[in-house]
Amino acid sequence: MNGGSDMTLAFELEALKQLASPESVFEDARGWTEYIGVVSEKPTYVVTNFTRKNRIRQDFFSGPRGKAESLEGVKDQFDTDRYVFVGVDEDDETLADAVGWEYLAIEDAAEAAEWVVATTADGEDDDAEPVRDDWP
Repeated sequence: MNGGSDMTLAFELEALKQLASPESVFEDARGWTEYIGVVSEKPTYVVTNFTRKNRIRQDFFSGPRGKAESLEGVKDQFDTDRYVFVGVDEDDETLADAVGWEYLAIEDAAEAAEWVVATTADGEDDDAEPVRDDWP
């Protein structure tokens, strides 16, 4: 990845889940992006739970909107030279093209940035009820 880039970077939640240390990825990416966040078709609490659990501070997230509307909104809100969407499949690539974002497959992003890809899929019950980790 190119350092010091005037870029907005969006991760599809499923792409972020494929990384061994999403928190480290966000910390690293903050060094060469202006804005970074997560978009997903999943309910807001799923994204929120994942980001809290992984101590990810994001500049934007999809909220109750779909990915297309979220990416369009982010592009309207944040003025940068580049908009890069990191996704997992052909549908994500098609979406990025449709909304005027560059697409980068998670495998390619991980290789270029030297991020570690997780060896096992985590998050079997991401749609489960929110669990509070601040209870005694």
